[in-house]
Amino acid sequence: MQMNRIEDIEKQHLKKLSTGKKMTEFFPGDTIKVNVRIVEGKRIRVQAFEGVCIAKKNGGINSSFTVRKVSFGEGVERVFQLYSPNLDSVELIRSGKVRRAKLYYLRDRSGKSARINEKIKKKLGNFTFLPVILKPSNACGLVTS
Repeated sequence: MQMNRIEDIEKQHLKKLSTGKKMTEFFPGDTIKVNVRIVEGKRIRVQAFEGVCIAKKNGGINSSFTVRKVSFGEGVERVFQLYSPNLDSVELIRSGKVRRAKLYYLRDRSGKSARINEKIKKKLGNFTFLPVILKPSNACGLVTS
């Protein structure tokens, strides 16, 4: 009974947090740009952190994701809370084609072996596909005139 109350409170709080924010949908392997609010004295500025999302943890209000980039030859990873008030926005730069949910193996790789192929999204638009009518005399399935 106690756990249900906590889950209900978290769901209400999650709805309240996500109403004002526009979140981009992204997955591990995608190259993203995370804009973070940084407070310096009395000033508030937005700093961008661009890299590859190597992990995503979906845990309701505790959801987080890890972004990795190589800066001046040194790998830098940063974990962001998805519903943090310091998170300004997340922009999808490039979709990556990967077959794993956690890309921790990229930590050991550098150069060409650390590259991720781009996922190409196919848009069909308003195309109509006409069926090919095969002649019964042609056994191999090629249409001849």
